[in-house]
Amino acid sequence: MVDVTASTTRATDISPQEFLELSPKPLLIDVRSELEYSFGHAAGAVNLSLPRIMMGQVSFLRRWVLPEWFRELPRERAIALICLTAHRSPMAATQLVAQGYHTVYNVTGGMREWWKLSLPTHSPS
Repeated sequence: MVDVTASTTRATDISPQEFLELSPKPLLIDVRSELEYSFGHAAGAVNLSLPRIMMGQVSFLRRWVLPEWFRELPRERAIALICLTAHRSPMAATQLVAQGYHTVYNVTGGMREWWKLSLPTHSPS
C-alpha cells in the first residue's frame, strides 16, 4: 500500500485483491463516465464521475452535480475509488481527502486490472 497525497490524511493505494479482502468493505465508487460505467463495472460499484466530483467542490454547483446519496455520505465512511487505468481515481482520491473524507483508497490498475484478474463484475445483459 502506498500513500498518494502529501497531507496529514492520505488516500492509500490498494490492489484489487486487497480491496476484496477489506472488512468492512468500503463504498466502491467508479469515477469513469456514465457511458464507460454502463459497459461494465466492478460488482457493487456505484458511479460518480471525476468531473462531477471536481465540480462538486464549487458550493453553488454541489446541489446539481453531486447526487443526494453522495452529499449525505458521512466523512467517516470508508471509500474506495476505481477508474479504467488508475489515472483518474488518484485525482478523485486527492479531492475527497481535501473535502475531509477520513479513509480513502485508490484501487491500483483500475478496471483493466480488475478484468485481467477475472474479479466479479456487472455488465449489461
